[in-house]
Amino acid sequence: MNIQKNTSKLDEFIKNPKKALWTLSIPMMLGMSVQAIYMLIDTAFIGKWVGGSALAGLGLIFPPMFIIMGITFGLGSGATTVIAQNIGKKEKEKADNAAEHIILFGIFLSLIFILTGIYFGDLIIKYQTSNNEVFNYASDYFYTMLYGVFFMILSIFFRSILSGEGDNLLPMKVLGLGTLINLILDPPFIYYFGIKGAALATVISQVCVFIIFTYLMIFKKHTYISLNLKNFSFDYTIFKKIMKLGIPASLSMVIMSIGLFFYNSILNLTEYSVNAIAAYSTSHRIEHLFFIPIISMATSMVTLIGMFYGSKKYHLIDDVFYYCIKIGIIISIFFGIIFYSTADYMLSLFTNDPLIIKLGYDYFKIFSFAIPFVTITMISSRCMQGLGKGYPMFIITCLRVIIISCSLAYYFINYLNKPLIYAWYSVLISCICSSIISYTWFLFVKRNSLKNV
Repeated sequence: MNIQKNTSKLDEFIKNPKKALWTLSIPMMLGMSVQAIYMLIDTAFIGKWVGGSALAGLGLIFPPMFIIMGITFGLGSGATTVIAQNIGKKEKEKADNAAEHIILFGIFLSLIFILTGIYFGDLIIKYQTSNNEVFNYASDYFYTMLYGVFFMILSIFFRSILSGEGDNLLPMKVLGLGTLINLILDPPFIYYFGIKGAALATVISQVCVFIIFTYLMIFKKHTYISLNLKNFSFDYTIFKKIMKLGIPASLSMVIMSIGLFFYNSILNLTEYSVNAIAAYSTSHRIEHLFFIPIISMATSMVTLIGMFYGSKKYHLIDDVFYYCIKIGIIISIFFGIIFYSTADYMLSLFTNDPLIIKLGYDYFKIFSFAIPFVTITMISSRCMQGLGKGYPMFIITCLRVIIISCSLAYYFINYLNKPLIYAWYSVLISCICSSIISYTWFLFVKRNSLKNV
């Protein structure tokens, strides 16, 4: 019955790929929106109740935590692609085996991250700031969050498995419940324990999400994919394919994290220092809420392109790609207008510091023009991953974040002694360049992939 259900879902996606994009994207949008709203409320509590230095401390923790999440999401997207392609080929046993590989690998990965955080956490934080108060806030948050790394990683991999089988509704419900728990715990925990309380509330919610996913997917077997870890059989070919697709995607996320890490270091060289880092990190959290539709659509394209490619419905790839690009650009222009006109008001919800608000507003006035280019880059890169090519995403991200954005910002600020706003111009330039490269590269990859089948 389960097999028939999922086969009909594949057939449904093939019959109407445009509708399929929304079928996959909307539940993901809703689930991510709940999480993003929580992050913003969390930031507002910290900014209003603890202060600007705590916001800056939160900004310093974003790069190392994003590295952990980025590697996990990247490897998870590799598993999503392998699962989707095997379902497209109607080879369920291989899809099941791919899911089992990524779950067991997640346990190993958790141990590595926790040990790395324990031994190198202070060094990572100190590199980004010389302010002791900011360091203490960042340290409290980071070491508390380490307790939840295992649960966070496994939950992300559970969600990746469900995305591979075309089910984004269940993850939305589970993650929404976890976010609700987090929201309930946040006010009292932050009130009594400060920034450490915010991290503790997050860890407790991650434990709850993990327990629910484990019960539904392993014990109750509620999903199409079957996880039978007791009878797991290692398959080097499947593991290699997951790594081949997942590692470049992970590295692209790591590059983004390193970019944030270097940007914080560059901002630390400016006259505003703590305020600039606080403005940059708070702006990132705000823009994430508006980017959710684009992220959801781009992530859903991995599943759709993977299924269409696996089932040899090649003509549908162009149809869904250009439809996704068109909708994505319309949405991004709309969000750009919102950012440009209301950024100062949005920032005032998170801090009372007028300088942080001004610096963040300057960032949004420039970044508003970059959003359509980010959209093209994101969708094109994910579609290449769906075709089984993970490395273009890594290379494009490296070009955008390190080679163009960070290098230009460092040159403007450190060598030319330009004002802070030039760091924001560097972001815009890098986004324009990466969109041209990614779109051209996708056309090349698609032509070669279809020519060789």
